[in-house]
Amino acid sequence: MYIYQMGSMSDKKKALKTLGVESGGVGIMAKKMELMYFYIKDLRCPAANILKQDALSIGADLAVPGGVILCEKEVYDCILIGTRKHMEVLSRKELAQPFGLKTVANALKKFLSVKSKPMQIMGIINANDDSFFEGSRFQKEDAIAQIKQMIADGADIIDIGAVSSRPNAEMVSESVEQGRIKPICDAISSEKLYEKVIFSIDSYTPSVVEYALKSGFSIINDITGASNEAIIKLAVKYDAKLCIMHMQGTPQTMQNNPSYEDVMVEVSAFFEERVAKCEALGVERKNIILDVGIGFGKTLEHNITLIKNMAHFGVFGCEVLVGASRKSMIDKLISTPVQERLAGTLAIHLKAIENGASIVRCHDVKEHVQALAVAKVLT
Repeated sequence: MYIYQMGSMSDKKKALKTLGVESGGVGIMAKKMELMYFYIKDLRCPAANILKQDALSIGADLAVPGGVILCEKEVYDCILIGTRKHMEVLSRKELAQPFGLKTVANALKKFLSVKSKPMQIMGIINANDDSFFEGSRFQKEDAIAQIKQMIADGADIIDIGAVSSRPNAEMVSESVEQGRIKPICDAISSEKLYEKVIFSIDSYTPSVVEYALKSGFSIINDITGASNEAIIKLAVKYDAKLCIMHMQGTPQTMQNNPSYEDVMVEVSAFFEERVAKCEALGVERKNIILDVGIGFGKTLEHNITLIKNMAHFGVFGCEVLVGASRKSMIDKLISTPVQERLAGTLAIHLKAIENGASIVRCHDVKEHVQALAVAKVLT
């Protein structure tokens, strides 16, 4: 006999079926194999004590600060720890408890109902000359050649923009943006390249967005997070997907000392408000993509927190996009020029996918296709 410790498994049911476990036991055991953690902010003290006891009674636990048992403070932050099976039990049990625990139960139910989304790779093309990574800059004929190369390399989506959104980027007029994007849109339309790949327009200018949608684009990548109702209405009119990105400030101000009381709570609240706004104007939730905005009004610590906890954003029922390609957070972790940040990019994106992201926005399509294919086999 020999015993060895197993690593993490993304497909627990498959492992159990391979072992030969009877079909009735596969689902039950898979839930016991998935350990989950939930951060609960500002839980009332009596509720914390009740939840602690209820969790312990079924083999789960609630990590609480010292002083909870004596209710030294009115509210506490806690971490709920248990298997998926434990969370299912608590999501039912706490419905009958007071002090706000019904809210906890309903939240757990939402998280437990999250379904994984198909993985997609989004290539980046910048039709301007001032994006932070020179290797992403392509105009007119060069842009079309790069589009075809990305298609050959395995891109699912290609995101094209004509205005840089790097920190302190210069403002660009609507006419200049249109002049840069129009020849690319025309070529995509005339060659029917939209039949080979999904195109996304990286813009928040209504006239530019509409021209792209008329040319075969089917995603609007809005870094202003659906702040303009005209953009939302265009998504409805053309039945396009709308990517809502979170940004604190503007590209010109976003890195001037970004601060949050709790970045997870504030980004989540932002998405809740914007998703509701889009749905009220006619956008179906299945057509909404969420982007936490890595590097857009965030410190290194904020970015890391969002990537580590990206699974949370799946609770909205939308696709979740991550875009950390060659960004400065890599340089802050290990001093590296932008041309040498591919390895760091892959590390971040693989972790984000593991944590629930389903769309990866990147400069290096071929390398991401290879990395994700290998990672899929290893999970």
